[in-house]
Amino acid sequence: MAEITATAVAKLRKMSGQGMMDCKKALSETGGDLDKAMELLRKKGLATLAKRDGRDTSEGRVVCKISEDGKTAVIASLCCETDFVAKSEDFVQAADLLAQYAFKASADSGAEALLETELNERKFSDILTDTVSKTGEKVEIGDYYRYTLSGTGTFGSYVHFNGKVGALVEIETDSEAIAQAVRHVANEIAMHITAINPLGLDKDSIDPAVLEKERAIAAEQVKDKPANIVDKIVEGKIGKFLKDNCLLEQPFVKDDSMTVGQVLANAAKAAGGQAKIKRFVRVEIG
Repeated sequence: MAEITATAVAKLRKMSGQGMMDCKKALSETGGDLDKAMELLRKKGLATLAKRDGRDTSEGRVVCKISEDGKTAVIASLCCETDFVAKSEDFVQAADLLAQYAFKASADSGAEALLETELNERKFSDILTDTVSKTGEKVEIGDYYRYTLSGTGTFGSYVHFNGKVGALVEIETDSEAIAQAVRHVANEIAMHITAINPLGLDKDSIDPAVLEKERAIAAEQVKDKPANIVDKIVEGKIGKFLKDNCLLEQPFVKDDSMTVGQVLANAAKAAGGQAKIKRFVRVEIG
């Protein structure tokens, strides 16, 4: 049997990120062959993943990153089984890598596109397998969205301090100067989205099925009222529902004397221009 040197173990640890004893065992089982030992460690991760396939991944971490040129932004979540693993160094590093891979993915959403994305000659599926092997838990991609500016504008982003929920918002502006001027407000709007969880941007973006359900609930609540005022009461309740759930109409979380739409409009006006929210997404673990 080939002698397993400390140098070989250290090299495999650097290559794989695995523990010393796991690396030494893998080298022993493969006669000191580094490539075969690396493959063995990866198979261990795949075996762990297969064994824990049915496990619930209700913990994890949300990551959000904006490109250096400010033209592209990504938000994604990496999920695991326990909060303990979600806070571990190996998992945090994998989540940070997920954001980097998201910039290179072939699609603007969907886990499959991310899994097959390659960075530094490694697919993210390899990173995922290694993380499973290191943590001993099922690890999988949750949500993933990538926004790219189609014109002049900026992004706002926010991830809560617990790492479990965050939001990304795209703002359209009429000049680059206005984009820079409203960037701070854009981040505050992302924080608002994270905290309040609006259903849509405005009434046109709310699912009609959701509105019909709310209308039916409202009608049931006032069915004993005089017939000539029922419709008026129902429409009033729907109006309140829209105000509570449409981002532009919601009272701003940091100053409820203004709506979110007014806060952005005022910030842009103060800088001598105009701005509007184009789209947003909120990602939450569990």
